[in-house]
Amino acid sequence: MPTEQAHEGRRFLRATGQHAAIEADPLIAGAYILRIGEAEQSHVNLVDPAEILYEYLRRIGHLVDLAAPGGQAITALHLGAGGLTLARYIEATRPGSEQHAVELERELLDFVLQKLPLPDGTRLATHIGDARETLAELPRELGFDVVILDIFSGPEAPAHIACREFYEEAAARLRPDGVLIVNVGDEAALTLVRSQVAAMREAIPDVAAFAESGMFTGRYPGNIILVGTRWPWPAAWTAELLARGPHPAAVLSGVELDRLSG
Repeated sequence: MPTEQAHEGRRFLRATGQHAAIEADPLIAGAYILRIGEAEQSHVNLVDPAEILYEYLRRIGHLVDLAAPGGQAITALHLGAGGLTLARYIEATRPGSEQHAVELERELLDFVLQKLPLPDGTRLATHIGDARETLAELPRELGFDVVILDIFSGPEAPAHIACREFYEEAAARLRPDGVLIVNVGDEAALTLVRSQVAAMREAIPDVAAFAESGMFTGRYPGNIILVGTRWPWPAAWTAELLARGPHPAAVLSGVELDRLSG
């Protein structure tokens, strides 16, 4: 009798004991949904990978757009691979980019690459392991224009990653104009978001936060994108991000961010 792991649309993930499933999106032709357990983890549009459905990922995509002139190839590091939605976006908008993706779940990465193959020509090196440990193992001469951390999905975050020391190590791998982007999924109280703003501010010269405006009221669970830069946060970036949305959007930086971090 076939095992659950051999089921065509499902894969057992040994590290967490959950199941991953990939299903066709019934509303968008050529698009697929990756579920882990009962939660939607990623949305992948194979026909048009430059189109991103999830709002928080679209916000990250906008930040990647600002990290270098349009169309210019970059070097990107993804800590947390998921469905590789952002890796596909970078290849679609910045062809020839060199990318690295780190994923703790070997079965998940194999499953995604098997069912949702990357476009021809994509330069993506995959690494299986813990995000912090793998970061330390990457060649020291390898610098990144963008480092994206997308592993926090609630208030219980890995302590060895949700800390100042990790952000110092990540910031050290950035090129001079590089950008550190951290997606923080949190509950309404925003306890994790506040702690991560404080930790990032100790590790990198400037930090900003970008999200749906209602998220900053502390009334709703959801995602806030934190951005670390080696230079003062540009007012022009705030204007650009607010114009791009998704709407309604808000960007907090400088003293405006103080009320979030305490």
